[in-house]
Amino acid sequence: MYIILVYLISAVDLMDLLKQKIIAEGEVYEGNILKVDSFLNHQIDCVFLQKIAEEFHRLFKDEGVNKVLTIEASGIAIGALVAREFECPLVFAKKSKTKNNDGNVLTSEVESFTHGVTNNVLVSKKYISKDDKILIVDDFLAMGNALKGLIDIVNQSGAELAGCGIVIEKGYQHGGDALRAQGIKVESLAIVESMNHETGEIVFRD
Repeated sequence: MYIILVYLISAVDLMDLLKQKIIAEGEVYEGNILKVDSFLNHQIDCVFLQKIAEEFHRLFKDEGVNKVLTIEASGIAIGALVAREFECPLVFAKKSKTKNNDGNVLTSEVESFTHGVTNNVLVSKKYISKDDKILIVDDFLAMGNALKGLIDIVNQSGAELAGCGIVIEKGYQHGGDALRAQGIKVESLAIVESMNHETGEIVFRD
């Protein structure tokens, strides 16, 4: 009930609302796992994610974005809402080759921290070109492997990278810090500084 009513408190900053939601609904597991699938990447709180999409639009509205890029599957929901805000297409990198793919694709290797597997992700060359200004969007950033793979695909295409919008970053794994050190604009709405799976405590970066 509290999480629903909180939408009506317009004076409260969106990032504070996100932190409250992570604390209220998130579950911390051993192995640096933060499970927020009650609202972000399994059951989707569309009203709340729409507010997040609007914030990403505010952060990147002056970057000339004409295409949003994400990775299947958990990035698609937030990616679609962000693309709607920019009134542009969403492209998502696929993790498996399909029979109807013509082979004219951009590929990159991505290791998944959460699932412990490595995927060759692909995007059709028809959907990203040197004329595009790409905003990468994803639900989580840990080691930065998914973002590195998507940035590699953007670079292969000759497109320009506008930046990366992340809902939740695990700051203590430093993937975001490494990308920022390279001069890449990375905007994360909540950065987790530490977690304790025994107590369930979640500490955010100021």
